[in-house]
Amino acid sequence: MVTVLAIETSCDETAVAIVNDREVLSSVVSSQIAAHQPYGGIVPEVASRQHVEIVNAAIAQALQEAALDWNAIDGIAATCAPGLVGALLVGLTTAKTLALLHQKPLIGVHHLEGHIYASYLTATDLQPPFLCLLVSGGHTSLIYVKDCGYYETLGQTRDDAVGEAFDKVARLMHLGYPGGPVIDRLAQQGNPKAFSLPEGQVSLTNGGFHRYDSSFSGLKTAVLRLTQKLEQETETLPINDIAASFQATVAKALTKRAIACALDYGLTTIAVGGGVAANSGLRQHLQAAAQPYNLRVLFPPLQFCTDNAAMIACAAADHLNRGHTSPLTLGAQSRMAIADVMQLYIHM
Repeated sequence: MVTVLAIETSCDETAVAIVNDREVLSSVVSSQIAAHQPYGGIVPEVASRQHVEIVNAAIAQALQEAALDWNAIDGIAATCAPGLVGALLVGLTTAKTLALLHQKPLIGVHHLEGHIYASYLTATDLQPPFLCLLVSGGHTSLIYVKDCGYYETLGQTRDDAVGEAFDKVARLMHLGYPGGPVIDRLAQQGNPKAFSLPEGQVSLTNGGFHRYDSSFSGLKTAVLRLTQKLEQETETLPINDIAASFQATVAKALTKRAIACALDYGLTTIAVGGGVAANSGLRQHLQAAAQPYNLRVLFPPLQFCTDNAAMIACAAADHLNRGHTSPLTLGAQSRMAIADVMQLYIHM
């Protein structure tokens, strides 16, 4: 068993956590939503500056909450890819400095691998192989988890990520940023069958894509046309019904692809990760649809769905237990396929 302190600064949350294998000893998350709301989205330079201001205090708080000193830490981890390069560099540079100062091994972690490991934090019996449905603001993927560090992407989005679609639809309805939480809240008061919206069928012959892939641009356009039509016909938009219909369509599309993929590959567990894993419509729909097939569906607690450092520390602990460490020359990368995770380590 190892104890890892991890730093997550890939986007707009400054997070630090300490995890002993799968046990969370402390988890600190400082959100930047308020700083980015005036712009309607994330501004990379603003995010980087916020990380610089907050990261040291977050580290001190994590150590205090865990009641540990540096002697109890076995490794220092940081998200190194993918993400906003400036933001990633803040966390990675901090981790390198701490690794040198305290003579601890450095473990670079792929952000998507962190989301996979979010389910490990509460499902202590979870072991590969299993299917991960990873749904966030930047990613919509079906990932075959073969072992620690070994992943195969079986399906992905052809256009907008699902979280991005939530944000864009919220903007169409003048609901502000971020869109996911407000649409989820309104949807619970609306009729999911009020409007028929397209699920985004993907051609089997165009560009090598297959039935596990997703597409949300058509759904977003359908909501745009619907709102334009309704604005001409009514004084007030039926916001709750539009939100409910949109959310139900997204949940149905993701569920259909995840279950088909799991059954085709003979996998009995679907672990869901990413910010959209917090969506109540997806949670209810996927759980209900999986029961007739005896598929186990795992959703992380809400605090581990959005970006956090506990999931990064959990992934790093598994790698460190296997002797995987990263060189101090490790760089930050804005893009990196999850299949290339093992390139981050020198001892394998």
